[in-house]
Amino acid sequence: MASESREELLAFLRKHVPFKDMGAFALDALAASLTPVAVVSGSFILTPGDVPPDLFIIHSGKVQARLAGDVNLTDQPLYDLEPGQSFPLAAVAAKRPAINIYTAVEDVQLWRLSSADFFRLLPGSCEFNRFVLDHVAGLLDESRRQIEIQFGQSNAEQQSLNAELGGLPSKAVVRVSPQASIRQTMETMVRARVGSVVVTDAADKPVGIFTQSDALRRVVVPDYPATAAIEEVMTTPAATLPERATVYEAMLAMATLGVRHLVIVDAEERVSGVVSERDLFAVQRVGLRNIRKVIEAATDIDAVSQVAGDVRRLCLSMLGQGVSAEKLTQFISGLNDSLTRRVIEISLAQHDLFGLDWAWLAFGSEGRDEQTFSTDQDNGIIFVCPDFSDRDALKLRFLDFAGDVNQGLARCGFPLCKGNIMASNPQWCLTQDEWQERFTHWVRLPEPEALLNATIFFDFRPLYGNQALAKALRKWLLDLTGDAKLFLRFMAENAVKAAPPLGMIRDFVFDNNPDFPHTLDLKAFGARPFVDAARIIALAHGIPHSSTTARLRAAAEQMKLGGDDINAVIEGFFFIQNLRLRNQRADTRPGGENRIDPDKLNELDRQVLKESFKQAKRLQSRLQLEYRL
Repeated sequence: MASESREELLAFLRKHVPFKDMGAFALDALAASLTPVAVVSGSFILTPGDVPPDLFIIHSGKVQARLAGDVNLTDQPLYDLEPGQSFPLAAVAAKRPAINIYTAVEDVQLWRLSSADFFRLLPGSCEFNRFVLDHVAGLLDESRRQIEIQFGQSNAEQQSLNAELGGLPSKAVVRVSPQASIRQTMETMVRARVGSVVVTDAADKPVGIFTQSDALRRVVVPDYPATAAIEEVMTTPAATLPERATVYEAMLAMATLGVRHLVIVDAEERVSGVVSERDLFAVQRVGLRNIRKVIEAATDIDAVSQVAGDVRRLCLSMLGQGVSAEKLTQFISGLNDSLTRRVIEISLAQHDLFGLDWAWLAFGSEGRDEQTFSTDQDNGIIFVCPDFSDRDALKLRFLDFAGDVNQGLARCGFPLCKGNIMASNPQWCLTQDEWQERFTHWVRLPEPEALLNATIFFDFRPLYGNQALAKALRKWLLDLTGDAKLFLRFMAENAVKAAPPLGMIRDFVFDNNPDFPHTLDLKAFGARPFVDAARIIALAHGIPHSSTTARLRAAAEQMKLGGDDINAVIEGFFFIQNLRLRNQRADTRPGGENRIDPDKLNELDRQVLKESFKQAKRLQSRLQLEYRL
């Protein structure tokens, strides 16, 4: 490898993300800074003691990553790395020690980029810069582009392209004056977490716009003085459209002008909003309001059932346009919430529950706001019974009502739960005291059935009725589990058994399912490790959220998880969710909705899937460390 020509090295780099997306000048500068390294099988390549860590790119051979620390992981490597992959990217970018030990599984040939050269070269490539900020997100962006190509042209539902820009969901516009310094402007963007600021005059009319792309091209790369006024580096004039312009006109303007942001102005030419390419990318979300109106207007279950079909078609269309799995699962859950509430309201008209204090609870994926196209019912009821002697009679009234709701939801495309986890089951139609008794029993006697119940019922969320009942139950539950060390340890032990299917020799390990050979279960061994770990962390640290990502982000804010890595974890989770959605979109045969043959994925998606499984393994390793497993 040492004698390899520059052309051969460049050809190698161009085969792999993110290097293949770098400009010719930046890629050539990278190649000139790389030095060859040969490591014999069984030797350490990098340990947490190497500070600052250098970046390694694997040319040939295989590298194994193991978690550093006092934990029994001798037979459980985190993952393997193969030619074209680099490590430890997050640690190098954050200027911190690596958290893993990297070992040569066989004789390995690598390219080393010193830490100093890494930061010298970083500003030279926007593509490499974006990838480094979140390497999983960088891979995902490329994957989403392929989804657009695959599905985007087949989308036939373009009715929302005629929606007016003034009617789109509005976000606060961040403004600065032309005299504001570059440093002040960039600090404002960071604080507001936005990708652009509008430069306005005293009359609030736009004189320019400054974006992240401008920052890289005009400030970072040329090392422009940060004390200079923003008017010296802003894009002027800003591309504008009136509020009455349509989404289609905005798309056409962006394509014609080659811009990614448009300033929306009112009749007086004053700033009223900003629309980005990303906003338009998820254009179908503007149809959400219309569908909700139709849901609210439905007068019977048959009408709701018809709308449910529209909901599925809308969500399929959004998937085809490359809308992220995070937003899409939220949309699916949000629309399904609306459908459920309408079915409840229609059923209430047939039952006398006036004056009673109760709430309809969603469990499982719906409780977490993480529903996919393939979902059944998981629900229950919590109610208040002022007089204990009336409890049985009151419960019968709720059960009769719940039976109608469950059947109505089934007619709307939500199959009855095979495990009978539904509000019409007397076991899950309980008073607040009864729910507390159930939770207490599961926590104090963590038997296998109790651990299984915890994975379903602890992710509850109110959909209808008195939400304060569910909020009080959540607070009570977190007080209970915060000190339940044995229960949490058993949950963690159970959680790490669902190991992501990464192989030590092959890319993936298959579970030999006779009905679906050579496939991976993306729900049981892909999404579940993230969901289980987030649940345990939430129960241990008093985090009140029910969704997986909200739990993980809250844990990072509380310093219970490393903030540097949390975005990669979340992106990994949602890539797996995205694959599940795409697989379900393909109308696979029953039982295979969450199963995928990795050999049928393109090279990029296989790489991102491996990265996503690695993030799941890292979460499980944190559980192993914390609970000494």
